[in-house]
Amino acid sequence: MSAVAVSGSEMTNQSQTEVSERTVEEVVRGQLAQALGGKRGMVEAAVPTLFFTCTYLLGTNYGWQVAGLDPLRLGLLLGGTAAVVLAVVRLVQRSSVQYVVNSLFGIAIAAVFALRSGQAEDAFLPGIIYNSVYALVLTLSIVVRWPAIGLLIGAVTGDPVGWRRNPAVVRLSSRLTWLLVLPCVVRVVVQYPLWAAGMVGWLGATKILMGWPLQVAAFAAMVWLLAVGRTPMESEPEAADGQGTQSGTDETVQAHP
Repeated sequence: MSAVAVSGSEMTNQSQTEVSERTVEEVVRGQLAQALGGKRGMVEAAVPTLFFTCTYLLGTNYGWQVAGLDPLRLGLLLGGTAAVVLAVVRLVQRSSVQYVVNSLFGIAIAAVFALRSGQAEDAFLPGIIYNSVYALVLTLSIVVRWPAIGLLIGAVTGDPVGWRRNPAVVRLSSRLTWLLVLPCVVRVVVQYPLWAAGMVGWLGATKILMGWPLQVAAFAAMVWLLAVGRTPMESEPEAADGQGTQSGTDETVQAHP
């Protein structure tokens, strides 16, 4: 039985063919393409932060007030409005609002933190906390040898644990997961001191520059790693003398030193 076959259940011939032809690379590439959301998704993720940061900085420097709103509340209002407008455009075009909703949710959480303390820099605190927790969880998944990318592979193939039977797949999944940890660590290391110093302008700039651009860089590194070799989701069939599997496994391991 293949390493990704669902244990204790029978699969149709079509399903078996589909799973056996998949590779770790194909699974991850497909998920990365979906996660990026294209250029439009990246822009939509940055727009609310850009509106908030620019409005707050200009309002603070020039003493702007609109309808009695101070620069902090005005910036949050315009950032949220921009996200809503983008969502409406998506709905009118009957396209996915996933990425806009993520931005809208993010600006809402930022508003709660900032309005509660009255400090504009606290609008960026949820992102710092999120990246810290995300990096910790991903790192723990690697330490316990259940790397997050492996769990993704299991979710796509329908066999949550089948990928763990192949040591090469486990190692590759760990390396790919480390590449997801790195951007989170960089963001925290750079943004936390800026938050502590109350440098709102730099926080806004780094949030945009270290958002999708840094994520795309990490994904590019993942694609490069995947291009080094292809790790089959299914082990080679066992030979009659029982040595076929060992040979196939050795070749796979050598492909990913």
